[in-house]
Amino acid sequence: QVQLVESGGGVVQAGGSLRLSCAPSGRFFSTYVMGWFRQAPGKAREFVSAISRSGGGTAYADSVKGRFSISRDNAKNTVYLQMNSLKPEDTAVYFCACDYGGELIRTIDTEYDAWGQGTQVTVSS
Repeated sequence: QVQLVESGGGVVQAGGSLRLSCAPSGRFFSTYVMGWFRQAPGKAREFVSAISRSGGGTAYADSVKGRFSISRDNAKNTVYLQMNSLKPEDTAVYFCACDYGGELIRTIDTEYDAWGQGTQVTVSS
């Protein structure tokens, strides 16, 4: 089972930026489709963004499009989520996930195979 560790969460004022990182264990990172999801209190977990194995393909939820940017460094076994122009409604626990051997970018959480423990992002108004 791949272990994923997120980092980079914190408290930021509205309009600010944060960069989340996720580093899966093992040596097959370049074969995984990677995704970010979030869950706010009292709400269901929702898709945020995902990136293909090579990094050439990306997908974003409409709510973050134009503000968030996903990227990956296969040499460093790390995926990033750059979050700019943060809004209070972005407050949530953010989870990193990987799809073993995935070829297509997935936006549904049940299609991912392993998850991190989550990192809290709080945006104050």
